[in-house]
Amino acid sequence: MELFDVYPLYDITPVSAKGLILTDDQGVEYLDLYGGHAVISIGHGHPHYVSRIKEQLDRIAFYSNAVQNPLQQQLMEKLGYLSGCDEYRLFLCNSGAEANENALKLASFHTGRSRVIAFHNSFHGRTSAAVATTDNPGINAPINRQQQVTFLPFEDATALEAEMAKGDVCAVILEAIQGVGGLDEPSTAFYREISRLCREHDVVLIADEVQSGFGRSGKFFAFQHHGIEPDIISMAKGMGNGFPVGGILIHPKFKASHGLLGTTFGGNHLACAATLAVLEVLEKEQLMKNAEELGSYFAACAARIPEVKRVKGRGLMLGLEFGFEVASLRKRLITKQHIFTGSAKDKSVLRILPALNVSKDHLDQFFNALKRELA
Repeated sequence: MELFDVYPLYDITPVSAKGLILTDDQGVEYLDLYGGHAVISIGHGHPHYVSRIKEQLDRIAFYSNAVQNPLQQQLMEKLGYLSGCDEYRLFLCNSGAEANENALKLASFHTGRSRVIAFHNSFHGRTSAAVATTDNPGINAPINRQQQVTFLPFEDATALEAEMAKGDVCAVILEAIQGVGGLDEPSTAFYREISRLCREHDVVLIADEVQSGFGRSGKFFAFQHHGIEPDIISMAKGMGNGFPVGGILIHPKFKASHGLLGTTFGGNHLACAATLAVLEVLEKEQLMKNAEELGSYFAACAARIPEVKRVKGRGLMLGLEFGFEVASLRKRLITKQHIFTGSAKDKSVLRILPALNVSKDHLDQFFNALKRELA
């Protein structure tokens, strides 16, 4: 048997990890400033995280949602408190794509409509309706293209209002900071206009916080920088620090019924233990504050590099835009400087998504290495 060849792979085999350092099978250490697509939120092998999961394994690792699971209640309360979204309801699943699938499904149930508005350069997942709302024809199969999706540019309020007025839109879905697309953001004025139009036309506003949530932007959710209230919030990547977890927060105006949504693995005991550990570390170590402060430090360092056209993003969801395609630079940073960074749909953007407990020393190491490679 062979693996289905869908991933271009670097010839690196990590065998251990601690904090922001990966060690490969040759004993070479790498600074991880990408976190496996923003998944590693509190660092590799954080002792509290490891302890939480080990203790849970000794008790019970899994049972279905047919029984009581007090860890879900603990998670709900902690998440509501730290996020400031305690009036919402929580549904747990396994991934960002699944979170967005459930958000879109719930929006369609709620409105009785099926068309969705998404935005250019969006990425919402690789399954069914989630991939249909992703602005990448190359990963949309014919079966996905049956979905009714309209893509619009950010800041075009006239086009948005015209589409809403047609009366067939069930949801607007957007990332407050685009991840794969390249760190573009809607303005506060435009995000607020989206919110206003959704209320006016009874359209569900879905905030995709899969990558930007759980403190990465410097606030718990990135939409909170804009002072709006979404109807549904999707989340995943940083929730479990590597354990597969996803979920949606649902405004109380939505009515639940048995069987409306469902999942086999979502909200299992280990997933809850992993997410509780992340929330506890975020709070105890004040990692949202660190994300905000280190984001500012990163921007100040980047401003001293002439080749950097601009810094994109917020907190520790960042991109460096250059006047050239960065694939070769990214490869050199990995193979010569032993630093992991990321790419984007915008080929001129280098993505930086470290664990939220990254330090100034880590960022200094990166910028010194970047200067060497640019030279």
